[in-house]
Amino acid sequence: MKTIPPNPQTAVRVLDAYFLEVRARLIEIAATLDRVDRASNRHELQNDPRLGFIARSLAILQSTAPDRARQIQELYSI
Repeated sequence: MKTIPPNPQTAVRVLDAYFLEVRARLIEIAATLDRVDRASNRHELQNDPRLGFIARSLAILQSTAPDRARQIQELYSI
């Protein structure tokens, strides 16, 4: 496993710079999942692997691993 170099920016600066963008993306993800859930043919997606990829991606995001972006990228490159 490669060593991840430290970020020269402070955590506060990173959060200040990206918070609104991350917030917007999370709201878009939630809105998309809400639309899927409200769709009349939702049952047709019960075994759709894309929903599994999304669920696993969200689980990776909830972890404290330092390489979440790599893990998600690898998940989708299977």
